[in-house]
Amino acid sequence: MEKTIATFVDDLGPAKIICIQEPSIHLQGILVVDNVAAGPSIGGLRMAENVSMGECVRLARAMTLKNAAAGLAHGGGKSVLFGNPKMEHKQKENLIRGFAYALRGESDYIFGPDMGTNEECMAWVKDEIGRAVGLPSEIGGIPLDIIGATGWGLYHTIDVALEHIHLPLQGARIVIQGFGAVGKHAARFLTEHGGVLVGASDSKGSLYNPEGLDVQALIDIKGQGKSIIDSTQGVAGGVDAVIDMECDIWIPAARPDVLHKDNIHRLSAKLVAQGANIPLTADAEKYLHDHGVLVIPDFIANAGGVICAAMEYHSASQTASMQTIEEKIRRNTEEVLELAKKHSLLPREAAVQLSRSRLEKAMHLKRWRIF
Repeated sequence: MEKTIATFVDDLGPAKIICIQEPSIHLQGILVVDNVAAGPSIGGLRMAENVSMGECVRLARAMTLKNAAAGLAHGGGKSVLFGNPKMEHKQKENLIRGFAYALRGESDYIFGPDMGTNEECMAWVKDEIGRAVGLPSEIGGIPLDIIGATGWGLYHTIDVALEHIHLPLQGARIVIQGFGAVGKHAARFLTEHGGVLVGASDSKGSLYNPEGLDVQALIDIKGQGKSIIDSTQGVAGGVDAVIDMECDIWIPAARPDVLHKDNIHRLSAKLVAQGANIPLTADAEKYLHDHGVLVIPDFIANAGGVICAAMEYHSASQTASMQTIEEKIRRNTEEVLELAKKHSLLPREAAVQLSRSRLEKAMHLKRWRIF
């Protein structure tokens, strides 16, 4: 275990890795607090059967960079809980409450929703330990998944990025891998401003129509607990078929590493805006950059959710939160793309430079200095 953990450590973190087990309720989870130089970490609780420590560490680092880039007074962290998120409701509640209670003393971490968890789950955490964001509005939260905070940020990062590749949003063809809480709102905002959704996928399959898909109809189908492939709007296909759909804008909004060295050559797009965390491997990003495709890194493009969460934690209004998302993401996207152009960097390299400079300044102000 020590050797495994040591492979994840660098000059930024992680500050701590905590493994939780409670066999009596089949509870197994991991918390990674990566860096708290700017303040207590905020990061989502992800629930899935195939999560891992490596994934949790990588996601926590993405949150560190994301929160630093967004200029938040929070560091980065992440937690994962092993289990099927569609398990029986009471069992899921027991697991999440048990996990939160086991971490009740970890004040360096603030829970938020992620894949497999939602506002109700955060209400359970809040009830147990009083430390969660992404809460239901009934208990003071801003319903970020309902208002589409991350999708709102994605729209703005894409709007800025399109100017850099001289491509108008009006008529631009969009494909979304992962038509869920993030993807559906990104589709809604983009099509409201002239974009055309030609393809999408969820966990059951994909749907394609070069003439355009009715976004609201797909949202309604998902709201009924069905898959987008139950729609009659287009041609249904397998989950991975979404990679082969020719488009202008491709948005990964689901699991990590969906694009990698073995499939990246299949993608045909001009802009990739990462709605999910770590959806592309480093090899895939480099391949796209070398082939003239602009890639907006995850911790720049999808920061809308955590910006909204931080605003909620500090008692801001929904209106102020959405305005802040717009301002921060547009500014950061512009700054990253200008830096990348000036120094001939990959956008991710420029974004990491931006985040690290802010982190190092924050770390230098701490009593125990690393730099």
